[in-house]
Formats: sequence, structure tokens, C-alpha cells
Amino acid sequence: MTIRRNTRKIKVGNAYIGGDAPILIQTMTAVKTQDVDAVVASITELANAGARLVRVAVDTEADADALAEIRARVDANLSVDLQENYKLAEKVAPYVDKIRYNPGKLNLVARDETWQKKVEYLVNVAQQNDCALRVGVNCGSLDPEIVARYLSDELTDVNPADPLIASALEHVDFIESLGFTRYCVSIKDSDPQTVRLANARFAELRPEIPLHLGVTEAGLPPRGVVKSRVALEPLLAAGIGETLRVSLTVPADQKTQELDAARLILANVATGAIADASLLRDRALNVISCPSCSRVQNSRFVELAQKVEEATSFARNYPFTIAVMGCRVNGPGETDGADIGLWCGGEKVNLKSGVTLIGTFGYDEIIDRTLELLYQKIKLFDAAQLGGAALGDGLYA
Repeated sequence: MTIRRNTRKIKVGNAYIGGDAPILIQTMTAVKTQDVDAVVASITELANAGARLVRVAVDTEADADALAEIRARVDANLSVDLQENYKLAEKVAPYVDKIRYNPGKLNLVARDETWQKKVEYLVNVAQQNDCALRVGVNCGSLDPEIVARYLSDELTDVNPADPLIASALEHVDFIESLGFTRYCVSIKDSDPQTVRLANARFAELRPEIPLHLGVTEAGLPPRGVVKSRVALEPLLAAGIGETLRVSLTVPADQKTQELDAARLILANVATGAIADASLLRDRALNVISCPSCSRVQNSRFVELAQKVEEATSFARNYPFTIAVMGCRVNGPGETDGADIGLWCGGEKVNLKSGVTLIGTFGYDEIIDRTLELLYQKIKLFDAAQLGGAALGDGLYA
């Protein structure tokens, strides 16, 4: 039997995270927050399917108004996801049990104020409204100051987990200085190995703080489930992790798949069937895509991610990363770091090669354009490796 860590135990609605509480499974709605009927139906379905906490995104005043009505109609533990407008916390806090903020997004509002001042405001709001907090660090939207610090020319041996851990530590140290302890931390990356390293290291440094586990942009099932297993099962088996979410690219009406995957992971840990990296060695090509959520501007994003994975399967042996992102939160960061990036808008898709924008194309033409770019990269890769007669020989003849 796995020996759990003895972390703090924090109250979230009628549930608890950490301490002797069972590992809490959570998920997030994927319909527009202002569509109150749809959100209420989604929360009810997810709670009935086993989610002890359901997260709802709030970006605008109208979203916040909708959340008040949603709260009146559901009996579930609710978390609010604040990304780009931390100042909405005061308006939504009376209707939720936990507030998630992203350290990398605090700079987008009130740029003349320090991040410390903003976090102090969030802590005060949480205290006044009987809310817990989550410090949600994400590889696709890291604090620009942290990124600059770790990308300086003086640093030559930086692990991808290092800036994630640094951001988390910076924030928890400040929160602790305010005397607030009713919070948990998440450190997420799209790479399972980085997730393992970052969370294991943070748990070693701050063993008292509850951790929310997850692989951000895990992608489509079944591979997204495998990525999550490879990252999370070893951590949970080591007693690390007090709550989790499996983030899958699925249609809004299929979000219960995230709960099924989380239960599978917990069952595997309980029986000792722990996944390792060998489960991902069947191909080198890595397609990452963010989970469907209310911020996705076009529901065709999920279908597009499926088409990209199918259309690029011929290149499975090439060590390329293709990122298919559905919204602005992590879209820029994840596509900047990918060999090929598709950042989806309402009517058009931005096609990128690393940080370079290739062009903006309609959903009906983006697959062909993506394949053109992929063939170019294969040709260059083969030329560099074996003078042009390598893994893809004949693909672009």
C-alpha cells in the first residue's frame, strides 16, 4: 500500500485536499460560462460522475454574473479559474470554494502593480470569503520574469522543470509570509517527465503543501491517458499528490472521460500497475493539444486535433512536436515551443514554425498547410541526418 505524505489538510467546500483525506478527483467544464443552462447541466453531470470539485473559467464581468446564477442552481464544490483578470476574484469569491490563479498571467492586468500586491489581494479575498487558493504554474504561460531569468546566457544547464519549480516556490514563500496556508499548488507541463521531476522536487522541498497533479495539454485519448499515467502514477505511488485532473482533448459532452481516466490511474497505483516511460516509446512524434474548456473559441478545435493526429501519423518516427491549442491562455507559449504550432481562433488558425508565424488559414485548409510544413521539416531533418535518405525517404519525392 502506498504511504501518503502528511501534508496540510485544506477545506474546499464539503471536501478536503491533503492530510488524511482521500485523493480528490476534479475536472473542468467545457461550455461557455455565460451559457448558464449548459454549465449547470455539465456541472451536475460531472459531479454525479464522481468529480468532487468542478472548475469554471471566468474571464469577464459577464462570466462572473453568470457564475452567481450557476452557483444558485448547483450543489457541487466549485473552483473558479482566473487567468488574465485577477481583479474578478472579489466578484466571484462568494460563489466558489476555491480560486485558481496563474502566476504567469498576473502581469496582464494593472501592470504598474507588483505581483506581490496582486497575490496579497487574492489572499485577502480568499480569507474574507472562506475560499481556498490554488497556485497554478503552467509551462505554457510562465511568468516572463522567470523565463528571462532561466534563459539568460549565464545559465547553461537548466532543466525544464527548474523555472516551474522556481515560480511555485516564489509564490508559496510569499503566501506563507502573509500567514495564509489554505492553498495547494499545481506544477504542470505537457511533458510527462518534466511533470514528474518538477512535482517530486517540489514535494521534497515543501512536503507540507498539498499538490494538485496533472499533465497540461495531455491531448487526445488514448495517448493523453497514457501520458497522464506515465507522469502521475509514479508520483502517486511515491505518496506525492493529493488531488488530480486528467486533461483530455474531448468534446464538451464527453468530459466524464477525464474522471474515468483519473479513476484508472488511482486503481493502477492501488494495485501496483505503475506506468513508466516505455509506454510512450512506440513513436517519436509528439502531438500535444489542450483540454477542451470554455475558453476554446471554436468547438471545431477538438475535431481539428483529431485530424492532425491522424494526418501526421505517417511521421511517427520523427522527433517533432506538434501543438494544437484552442485558446489564448497557453496557446502562445506551447506553440512557441513546438516544431509546428496550430493556435486556433474563432474562424482562422495561426500556423507557426516555432515562434515564426507562417500564416493564418481557415479550418478547412489548415491540415493541408500543416502537412506542407511537416514535409519541409522532414526533408531538412533527413538531409541533416543522412544526406536525405533517412526515415522519410520517398515521402516527399
